[in-house]
Amino acid sequence: MRSSVVVPVKSFTLAKTRLAAHLSEPQRRALAQQMAETVLRAAGDLPVTVTCDDEDVAAWARSHGASVAWTPGTDLNGAVAAAVASSGVDRVVVAHADLPKARDLAAVVGTDGVVLVPDRRDDGTNVLSVPVEARFPFAYGPGSFARHAALAESLGLAVAVLRPDDLTWDVDGPADLEGVHVPCA
Repeated sequence: MRSSVVVPVKSFTLAKTRLAAHLSEPQRRALAQQMAETVLRAAGDLPVTVTCDDEDVAAWARSHGASVAWTPGTDLNGAVAAAVASSGVDRVVVAHADLPKARDLAAVVGTDGVVLVPDRRDDGTNVLSVPVEARFPFAYGPGSFARHAALAESLGLAVAVLRPDDLTWDVDGPADLEGVHVPCA
């Protein structure tokens, strides 16, 4: 089974604005880039496509050996759907770029149905593995973990939920920085 990884990445300059009271803009930019690099490394030998609408992110992705799915004028769900639809593989792992502890995305590829990795609060979906032919309707945002599970079930797809520590830890707010190296930038 041919598999790949899609990583949606927004402009590093605009990333992590919820941390503005705690980190400077250069620190937020450096942190966002550092976490995205960690996620790309966690893909291992799987091919990676970065979906974005920012020239700097596209150049960064190419410099790290990733393909780029250019998706201007769409939201996160549309950008992911477009990248998955054009992937040319059987299964795609969608991994968000704010996983500072990510180690092994191949462990969540799966072979059947949908594999979900929620955030540690069981609210958002940090990593999602889907069969491309299912045309899975992505529904990111608050409460996406429950929505994604319900969508998979409504499509008749088996659902597996995994909670590896390295993939459930994402960075959304200041408390999420515990144990995360923040660059001095």
